[in-house]
Amino acid sequence: MLARAVETIAETSALPGGTTWEPKWDGYRAVLVVDERGARVLSRRGTDLTAALPDLAAAAAAQVPVGTVLDGEAVVWSTTTGTLDFSALQRRVASPRTAARLAREQPASYAAFDVLEHDRTNLRPRPHHERRTVLAELAAAWAPPMTLSPSTSDVDVAAAWFRDLAAAGVEGLVAKGGAQPYRPGRRDWLKVKHRSVLDVVCAAVIGPVAAPEAAVAGLPLDGELRIVGRTTPLSGIASRDLARQLVAAAGPGHPWPAVVPASAVHGFGAGREPITLTLVDPLVIEVSADTAWSGRSFRHPLRFVRVRPDLHLEEVSPPPTTA
Repeated sequence: MLARAVETIAETSALPGGTTWEPKWDGYRAVLVVDERGARVLSRRGTDLTAALPDLAAAAAAQVPVGTVLDGEAVVWSTTTGTLDFSALQRRVASPRTAARLAREQPASYAAFDVLEHDRTNLRPRPHHERRTVLAELAAAWAPPMTLSPSTSDVDVAAAWFRDLAAAGVEGLVAKGGAQPYRPGRRDWLKVKHRSVLDVVCAAVIGPVAAPEAAVAGLPLDGELRIVGRTTPLSGIASRDLARQLVAAAGPGHPWPAVVPASAVHGFGAGREPITLTLVDPLVIEVSADTAWSGRSFRHPLRFVRVRPDLHLEEVSPPPTTA
């Protein structure tokens, strides 16, 4: 089950059966399956992450009854900053052979927020408030790294979480209706995420210069202008505003190639055909971004705000890394 993005907490307050809010963790969505074969950790797309997260699999096998399926988030807390460290999870998934060592150095935690099966019974058709009751009963006997993701039905508490937990790397809130069943693939939940406005360098667009479809964002990293993300599709007005400022790149010396692999940066997608860029003379644009900045790229698409012809390229710098 997925969540649809909205702009404000106020838009989440009228879900079926009353709204409850939970933190939106900056981690990997993960399903824990515990059966006669043991415990497995699966990604949202069904990829087996057990080898990458052996500490969570071991904890689930020891603490969760056979015949149970949990939905939640795998997270890693930085041992130095006390904030969520998404890059540590990425290292686990990228190199499962080193996961055991990484698990000792920086253990993962599992924040469970739903139970899909219990005692070999399918709970997905039941309303969320019933599933939450079952989950809370299960979690009463847990010890770290197994944790119950907090939940509140008080909008003032939710607003305080949204404000205060951002410093720890929490991305925002997820809102759920008490009467909602669990419908895989459906965006019945709602999410509100932190966003900030920052300046980036646009040195390419997708689509023609006269009618750009999206802007490609760059930031100075390691002495080079590197691609760090792309915007969501531009509205007609935004496309025209940007096009007025664009100048097609001419001659050699552009910092980027004309074709990049789809996996080169978050936001282009994985496993797709290479992306053809329309190279332009670099200029500064203002974008809105959520908190998911890894130090190398934005994991989610940016939103175009406006062109900043008043700023020089040298005035652009990367945002701080929170993890």
